[in-house]
Amino acid sequence: MENPKKTGLPREVLKWLQSLDLTFSPKNVRRDFSNGYLVAELFSWYYPEDFPMHSYDNGTSLPTKQGNWKQIERFLAKQNVHFLTEAIDGTIHCKPGAAELLVQEIYTILTNRRIKGLQDREIDFTDRDYQEQLPMVARATASKAIKNNLRLTEVLAEPSISTNQRKVQAIIHMHLEQRAAERVHNPERFNVKPSLGELAVRLPPPSHSRENDSDGNGQAHAGTTKSCESSCRNSDSVHFREIVVRQSK
Repeated sequence: MENPKKTGLPREVLKWLQSLDLTFSPKNVRRDFSNGYLVAELFSWYYPEDFPMHSYDNGTSLPTKQGNWKQIERFLAKQNVHFLTEAIDGTIHCKPGAAELLVQEIYTILTNRRIKGLQDREIDFTDRDYQEQLPMVARATASKAIKNNLRLTEVLAEPSISTNQRKVQAIIHMHLEQRAAERVHNPERFNVKPSLGELAVRLPPPSHSRENDSDGNGQAHAGTTKSCESSCRNSDSVHFREIVVRQSK
């Protein structure tokens, strides 16, 4: 299932996009910004000589996306502007939250206006947040998690088998962590029985157990000596009785 939230952009960013009179208004941020055509058009409004729009193709194939983004990255390198590689790759492959983050960074660079909370946002281009909003019975299985978080275009762009295996292992690890958290928060659903340690009654330690030890006047030692003397007296007062046993002839 896809996240039904289509934009996820702040209001000021949406107003800024509408004010530029783009070729087409972005309705689905992930899909419309993935090929880089709208990104190049955004920069062309501020740097028209460096971004001739006839050099960019508004296609949807993977080679078209890679070609457009290579041109954009060459210009950004000249301007000493560097976006996160994860954000660009996530935008190309329509990862959740990647295009939204990239558009907001472009807004900050071109308008010199900061967005509150943008720098503190955790970089996570997976469907973790969306899965946590679903009820447990509707959450993805391990195979579905791999399908949601590993796009076909990623496999085509990176044909290395070992690299894709590491990506799959990371997705499975994330899925197992989510399942373990579900077992902790809802043990009844998974028929998890409490252990003996959890059932055992733990009494708090007595608060006055070491009060005598902390006394600096030697009262604790005096009390110990008195108890020893009393026990010694009791032991001295004990009398034993002799019993004579006579044997018959």
